[in-house]
Amino acid sequence: MSTYVLYNELSGNGTGKEKAQVVNKFLTGKEIVYQDITKISDYKTFFEGLNADDELVLCGGDGTLNRFINDTDGLTFTQPLSYYPTGSGNDFWNDLGKGPDAGPERIEQYIKDLPFVEVNGMKKRFINGIGYGIDGYCCEVGDQQRAAGNQKIDYAGIAIKGLLFHYKPTNAEIEVDGQKFSYKKVWLAPSMNGRYYGGGMIATPDQDRLGSDRLLSLLLFHGSGKIRTLAIFPSIFKGKHVNHTKVVEVKTGHKITVTFDRPVALQIDGETVLNVTTYTAYK
Repeated sequence: MSTYVLYNELSGNGTGKEKAQVVNKFLTGKEIVYQDITKISDYKTFFEGLNADDELVLCGGDGTLNRFINDTDGLTFTQPLSYYPTGSGNDFWNDLGKGPDAGPERIEQYIKDLPFVEVNGMKKRFINGIGYGIDGYCCEVGDQQRAAGNQKIDYAGIAIKGLLFHYKPTNAEIEVDGQKFSYKKVWLAPSMNGRYYGGGMIATPDQDRLGSDRLLSLLLFHGSGKIRTLAIFPSIFKGKHVNHTKVVEVKTGHKITVTFDRPVALQIDGETVLNVTTYTAYK
């Protein structure tokens, strides 16, 4: 019996394997095999090469989770699959209510029948949420800073500067399960499978990723000026922004389409997609 620790060598600015080795303290006495998922070109062949009593432990952040669920979409394997967080934001882990000292968690139930997003001709599954608005802008700027050699990205600082100086809100057309709505001055319009995204923001506090109704939640932060938006924005880290009902709404549905009146950046579980005018998320 072997325990395959799957990691992304590219995550954490190339420290993916080093961070994954932290999981060793929970795997005492087991035969550990490290496998970089960026080197797996054919998951079907990889799974077929495993023994029945082997087990899998996926280590990484939300981006690594997203890559794994999309690369393995449609494939089956019988080995138990656990997850251990070694990313920076770890929104999926936070949504499970797990603390920093918890060991690997079985996740088969959480990656089954995940929702899709269609954007710019691309179709992908997502595990946490689709960020659209200033959250996508923050990912875009963060990518630029990382490419320039910055090791630590201050997304909160990017958001504050964006709210005050750089990011302009958009007008939006929304369709939720066939119902259409129009909004002015939209700052955020993410569709959520879980509660958390963006490194700790509780965007949709009532969203249940395992809900039997299989609904997604759409957060709309709209209609406010820069100063009021900046005053309310920090409350999203405790999920209290939804109390500001004049400028914050949450709609639920199985199929959500958001269209902005100008192209902006969007993020899928932290992965940036540029020049987006519309997306559709469905579950």
